[in-house]
Amino acid sequence: MGLRVTILGALGMLLVSASAPAETIHLKNGRTILVDSVRENGTRYEYEIGDDTYAIPKSSVERIEAGGMPASASGSGGKNAIELPAFVPADSVANQGDLLQSVIKEGKVDTDALAKLEGKGNVELSATADFVAGKFEFDHGNVDQARRYFDSALRFQPENATVLIYYAALLVRTGNASQAMPYAQRAVAAAPDSADAYTVLGYVQEACDRTKDAVASWKHSLELRPDARVEQYIAKAQREQSAEGDFAQRESSHFVLHYEGKQTSEAFREQILAALESDYDDLSRDLGTPPRDNILVTLYTEQAFFDVTRAPSWTGALNDGKLRIPVNGLSSLTPELARVLKHELAHSFINSLSSSRCPHWLNEGIAQLVEPKSLSGDGRQLGQLFKTQRNIPLNVLEGSFMQFSGAQAYVAYAESLAAVSYINDTYGMSDIQRILQRLGEGSSTEAALRATVHSDYGQLESELAKYLSDKYGD
Repeated sequence: MGLRVTILGALGMLLVSASAPAETIHLKNGRTILVDSVRENGTRYEYEIGDDTYAIPKSSVERIEAGGMPASASGSGGKNAIELPAFVPADSVANQGDLLQSVIKEGKVDTDALAKLEGKGNVELSATADFVAGKFEFDHGNVDQARRYFDSALRFQPENATVLIYYAALLVRTGNASQAMPYAQRAVAAAPDSADAYTVLGYVQEACDRTKDAVASWKHSLELRPDARVEQYIAKAQREQSAEGDFAQRESSHFVLHYEGKQTSEAFREQILAALESDYDDLSRDLGTPPRDNILVTLYTEQAFFDVTRAPSWTGALNDGKLRIPVNGLSSLTPELARVLKHELAHSFINSLSSSRCPHWLNEGIAQLVEPKSLSGDGRQLGQLFKTQRNIPLNVLEGSFMQFSGAQAYVAYAESLAAVSYINDTYGMSDIQRILQRLGEGSSTEAALRATVHSDYGQLESELAKYLSDKYGD
């Protein structure tokens, strides 16, 4: 990142600036969302993070409390696999309210009740019951279960637009955009007046590198219903189109590379693709579960990078479903660029394994670990921070780092690396994989930690303080 500050100096700056007002949304599945502001709107909460507006069903929220550190929806270098907000389309499936109490009991799907409803031989009733079960799992982050119930619902009603919209949203959110495309297209065909259908189709098209089509779909969505989020996506897509209008493209086994022809040499591009393919093999071995679709990589000048991403000035690269890499002034693969490539690619693997549910501290910590990067001269000062409990709490770092200043980000990245280094040194990479897998199955971060390393956040931070003290001294 090119930051030249010390841990303690950065922390002092962080404590001064961290008093900006913010609110914390506590979800029923144990996760938290740190936001700038939140408001009620019918059956959902709408919340602001930076310049972006998102929404979440009230049924998923346990409570909202004031206080916390503002965060952005998408992390620096660690964004979700697909830049998709908490999408909440309107439910148009008939009579689902009457079924909710029958299908969902004691905070989980009652499979026996569901089987009885399916056994009645009523196609619409069966589809609705399976949709209720799938939506419950969707809202709680349980990807595999949600897919199973949506699949079942579509067997009963193959062209049910609401189920198709949710299924496409689930698939694109978990990095399976090519699989999502036919569901999104069917949703639009089944419900040509649905703004939600066109919104999700745009998300899928953007993820499939069809930016022009995505803009057209989002514009059609806006014609059907105004939406500030969709306007923001159009603006970003149009910035991307403007910057990349004359870019060329080439492919390797797992990557699609976009580049400006005069900006880089053929030899340099070959080096980049070779490095990425080698990293792909390493990460497949170390983390497993590679992304199913080819990974999009775009090379930018520094100015074009910031024009498109609007990222903070301290950002060195970005993964928002596409690896966006500034290579200004470089003519060959340097050690620093090689580390950046592996770091950004790691996020794609992490998001694939965790179904894009990995908290940012863990996401960034793993990505730094596999670069590889060490704590080097920061270890002792970090140990002091954790020993005196002046560290940024890890649960605060579940949200994005994108709203942080350079000094704040420096501390956040260092703490993330320290936490993951401790888990790796103490328990091994296999337990890191298990944490990610549990997150992908819908576990909260603390539940995933307790099931693998037997620590909640408080215990982990205490153990981390001792680890840093033992390794780097007081």
